[in-house]
Amino acid sequence: MSEPTPQLPGLARRMACFIYEGVLLFGVVFVAGYLYSALTQQRNAMQGQHGLQAFLFLVLGVYFTWFWSRGGQTVAMKAWHVRVLTRDGQPLTQARAAARYLLSWLWFMPALASVYLFGLHGLGAIFGSMIAGVIAYALVSYLQPERQFLHDTLCGTRLITQLPVKTKP
Repeated sequence: MSEPTPQLPGLARRMACFIYEGVLLFGVVFVAGYLYSALTQQRNAMQGQHGLQAFLFLVLGVYFTWFWSRGGQTVAMKAWHVRVLTRDGQPLTQARAAARYLLSWLWFMPALASVYLFGLHGLGAIFGSMIAGVIAYALVSYLQPERQFLHDTLCGTRLITQLPVKTKP
């Protein structure tokens, strides 16, 4: 008997998970930023700015790669019952999880490129561009097979619904 086809989470639930992930990552970034500033004796936010950005990029890469390759769920994904698997339903290897992390930056690249190209400096303009870019990227999922995000299509992964296992009393 073959396994039933997994249910795919809708865009609203995936976006809620995305927002919740951002809230949780605030703590990860805060602790990592504090560690970086303590280790480098950073006294000014502009001092070592690019080093901090590179460090945070690596910390986030380790965070996502570790969770995705060990169970397929971050804390936010567990809360929203979303899991990432390969297209054929297998757990992600560390290499595929790392590729998914790198490709997931496609969420922000168009917005960051427009901020740079148009010379936007105001906080409102930058946030507006980022929000518009994230919404546009999310809507592109309607053009993808199984309505997956572009980075999932490119790296051969997909998001499924992973409901908790019910135990009998």
